[in-house]
Amino acid sequence: MLEAVIDPELHSSIVDLGMVRDVAVDEDGLVSVEIALTIASCPLRSQIEGDVESRLRGLPGATGVEIRTTAMTAPERDSPMAKARKQAGARAPETEIPLTPRILAVATGKGGVGKSSVTVNLAAALAARGHVVGVLDADIWGFSVPRMLGVSGRLGGTDGKIHPNEVEVPSVRPGGPDGTLKVVSMGFLVEDEGTALMWRVLVLAKAVEQFLTDVRWGDLDYLLVDMPPGTGDIQMALSRLLPRAELLVVTTPALAAQKVAVRVADMARRSYLKVAGVVENMSAFTCDHGQSYPLFGSGGGAALAAEVGAPLLAEIPLEPGVAAGGDTGSPLALAEPQSPAGQAFHLLAHRLATEIMPPVEMAGCTARIFAAANANLAALDAAKAGGRLPGSGDAGDSRPNLGDA
Repeated sequence: MLEAVIDPELHSSIVDLGMVRDVAVDEDGLVSVEIALTIASCPLRSQIEGDVESRLRGLPGATGVEIRTTAMTAPERDSPMAKARKQAGARAPETEIPLTPRILAVATGKGGVGKSSVTVNLAAALAARGHVVGVLDADIWGFSVPRMLGVSGRLGGTDGKIHPNEVEVPSVRPGGPDGTLKVVSMGFLVEDEGTALMWRVLVLAKAVEQFLTDVRWGDLDYLLVDMPPGTGDIQMALSRLLPRAELLVVTTPALAAQKVAVRVADMARRSYLKVAGVVENMSAFTCDHGQSYPLFGSGGGAALAAEVGAPLLAEIPLEPGVAAGGDTGSPLALAEPQSPAGQAFHLLAHRLATEIMPPVEMAGCTARIFAAANANLAALDAAKAGGRLPGSGDAGDSRPNLGDA
């Protein structure tokens, strides 16, 4: 009976989602049911309760319905949210983003917390570990990534597709491979960075969609998306186009910033995006003689992490070099990696790459078979185009070679 009640946000039966906890009928015909909501303040609570009551009142012999609602714990929410993310992924439109890169949307509830500084320094630190990192500047109105990374020049393209601007990043590990940054921003398409974009929000969302569908990103280990502040159309467009993206929420220690950032985490939940973690930026300032001063308060990052049920991944100290590096196009993570903030960015990159979001390794047997099969299919297509099939006129076997997979 209750399998017909669909959660309007998660688009699945409340029975399949494990939301029905207890059903009882007393001798007088009163039906009692307990429903576990994903959060206590679920905005669609009344709709779910109404649907449940409507279904149960139709039972033969039912004289009344009593509904009790509770809230799921964080571990209990994992299963229904995983189902919702899977369903959202199945409905996602096709983009030029490969299936293998880990996607991290760097977001905040309000401007002025250093979100873009975190994005570019984290991207630089990941690239310095030998990774290929895409950086999408989705803050269309307030683009700043080109200046902060020191990248300039128009975006090129071939065959109707745009190519990102690329920057090689030397390894910070002795003998390690160099990395690459692939950068796309509206800043590469306007006359100069002082040009105002007076676009309506729907146009902004369409621009982000084009950056995902019309840019030939190529092979990536990570894609970092520098989101605009808030919870508007661009955020909703990203959740629709890249439902496998995860959110990194940036805040400062201040209570006001923390409370606004909670809304971003709530937006992620409503869009079925996972919150990978929280970064507290502009933490305490330490002067030359070693005294630490919490100029913007303290504890905001930890409080936000506890409230949204995600780990606090880093506390970036307040350091003048971060702003100076952004102004000159020399991210502190590369220019001064041994500085306190530089070390914090590299520790954040290390934790993401080894613990929270390790890159997808194409090293398993199934992955090698998949790669070999793709290579053989490409060779077969090329041979067909040339009017010659593999093995024709050869003594060799024309069957695809899957290597040692």
